[in-house]
Amino acid sequence: MSAPAPALTPPSGGSPRRKAGLGPRQKAERREAIALVIPALLPIIVFSMIPLLAGVYLGFTNATLARNAEIEFTGFDNFVQLAQDKQFWDSFGIGLIWAGSVAALTGMSAIALALLLNSKLRFKSLTRIIVLIPWAMPPVVTGILWRMIYDVNSGPLNAALGWFGIDKVNWLGDFSTALPAVIVVGIWSGLPQTTVLLLAGMQSIPGELHEAAALDGANAARRFWHVTLPGLAPVLIAITSIDFIWNFNDFGIVYVLTEGGPGGRTMIPPLFTYLEAFRNREIGYASAMGDVLVLAILLILSIYLVNQFRQNKEGRA
Repeated sequence: MSAPAPALTPPSGGSPRRKAGLGPRQKAERREAIALVIPALLPIIVFSMIPLLAGVYLGFTNATLARNAEIEFTGFDNFVQLAQDKQFWDSFGIGLIWAGSVAALTGMSAIALALLLNSKLRFKSLTRIIVLIPWAMPPVVTGILWRMIYDVNSGPLNAALGWFGIDKVNWLGDFSTALPAVIVVGIWSGLPQTTVLLLAGMQSIPGELHEAAALDGANAARRFWHVTLPGLAPVLIAITSIDFIWNFNDFGIVYVLTEGGPGGRTMIPPLFTYLEAFRNREIGYASAMGDVLVLAILLILSIYLVNQFRQNKEGRA
């Protein structure tokens, strides 16, 4: 008589469990979370998403600010005209120089200032308050202040140069100095915010790492390169990317300082778009410019997000 066949045992781990449905408590918590999020989403939808979609649509029309003007759908006519608009693409290049220079130089200056504020400095609290002053000033006030500083005849900057026998410089009216002068103002305006974030990043780096490096004989410069800078890299990349996007979209300071002059030397894309819409009254064409700027920002943002995703994936591996 043959022996009975052994019973088949289920594979390790047992049979797969069914996902349990949400209980009454979890459902109540989800409804509460949705109810709390909706009031925050409504302003975003009303004041951001709807105007954005309306702007995208207007880019495909012949809308103007003329009284009783009829809006007609024109397809890609505005974009065909925009592709041949040399002034717009010149302003696009200037905008990249403006935003890239301000973001990069602000980051480097903020690192130096954050190191100073993180050291054993006398009157540290007073120094931090002074550093934050530009952050508290509206762009219009900042622009007016620096126009007074750059003034050819009565500005303190030219007065200081006169003490050394240097001729007066038309900082905002000369082709060679207008853009660098505006970039300096952009750095001065954005420096406090970047400094505060980098200072917080420095203070989050464990002190034991600096102590271990010092015990290994590393001087201050080597500790900065091998401990501080790698620890600040994620914060520095994030804030520099945000600064670039913000400055590429912002034109308040440039408008107050130069209105895009001299001869378009400081004409950045959002300022060009603004003037096309409200000075030339071509809303449809200006909206097409805005559509192109949105695509450019989305492209830059996607590159940053993909890079961050790869870094996070490598960190988990």
